[in-house]
Amino acid sequence: MGKHVITLMVNGESHRLEIEPRAHLADVLRDELALTGTHIGCEHGVCGACTIRVDGAITRACLLLAVQAEGAVIETIEGLSDSGEIGDLQDAFRHRNALQCGYCTPAMLITAQDLLLHNPNPDRATIRDHISGNYCRCTGYQAIVDAVETVAKARQTAGERA
Repeated sequence: MGKHVITLMVNGESHRLEIEPRAHLADVLRDELALTGTHIGCEHGVCGACTIRVDGAITRACLLLAVQAEGAVIETIEGLSDSGEIGDLQDAFRHRNALQCGYCTPAMLITAQDLLLHNPNPDRATIRDHISGNYCRCTGYQAIVDAVETVAKARQTAGERA
C-alpha cells in the first residue's frame, strides 16, 4: 500500500502531508508537524494523554487515523495556548500546583476547557467526572479540580461584570 496525500487544518494552518494510510493522527501531529504537546501514552484511548479537539469535540488522537481527519478542524494544545483561549486555565494550573511532571497537563487543559465551554458553572463532582478520562499519576487530581473550579468562578464573575 502506498502513501496517501492529505490536507489537514491544524491550529488554523493548512498542511499538505504524504502519510501512510495506517498513521494515527497523534503520530502525524508529533512526527510530521512537531506538535509534541499531543502526548502518546497507552495508544488505546484510555489514558487521555493524546486529547485534542476535532471539529470542536475532544477526541483521542491515538484512535483516529490521520486520513480520517481530512477536512476536519484540528486544535492542539499549541493552538489553544497560542490563541490565548486557555490562558486563564494555564495560570490557574500553575498557581494551584495542578501540574507536576506535565505529561497529562496538555490533555487535561483541553478537557477542562471543553467542560467550561459546555458547563460554565460545574460543581466539583462534575469537574471530577469530566476529567476522569485523563490519567494523572502525580497530582492526585485535587489541585486540578481546584484550578478548574477557580477558573469557572472567575469566568462567572467576569461574565457578570460585562
